Amino acid sequence: MSRVGKKKIPLPKQVTVTVQDRRLHIQGPKGELFHEIPPCLGVRIEPDCLQVEKHQNNREADALHGLSRSLIANMIKGVSEGFVRELEIVGVGYRAELAGQNLLFQLGYSHRVTYPLPQGISAELPKPTQIILKGIDKFVLGQTAANIRELRKPEPYKGKGIRYLNEVVRRKVGKAGTK
Repeated sequence: MSRVGKKKIPLPKQVTVTVQDRRLHIQGPKGELFHEIPPCLGVRIEPDCLQVEKHQNNREADALHGLSRSLIANMIKGVSEGFVRELEIVGVGYRAELAGQNLLFQLGYSHRVTYPLPQGISAELPKPTQIILKGIDKFVLGQTAANIRELRKPEPYKGKGIRYLNEVVRRKVGKAGTK
């Protein structure tokens, strides 16, 4: 039995949750999200909380119990508060700018790199070397941040590239001179 799956999910006042045909609809001040409930699970909605329940007692239900509870809890947090990921760009001449729903990067390549932001994700650039991504879907936000980081990963010798805020990049010692 999943310890995570047993926990109740608190519902903020401004969030409404409805279930229709195994499809969970979560609506809040920041937007709305949908989640398909697996056939081996069920959702019980109470006035101030939500409970994910198992209908079957097998391995698949055990595996999906805690996962579904975590996904639903993240969706409720997303539509009420939202999620934020921050990235920083390190390197001489490396910078980003925002053009509509596209991020334009100069990352030391011979050309500019254009990255279109997915629907539901917004970006702010307080400095040309700092990117703040915001969204209500934690998975899409994390994947977007990972895709942007993949454009120029931090290299281990000088640490240049795109990294998450406060990410520690393990540095290597450069080539030793011989005499």
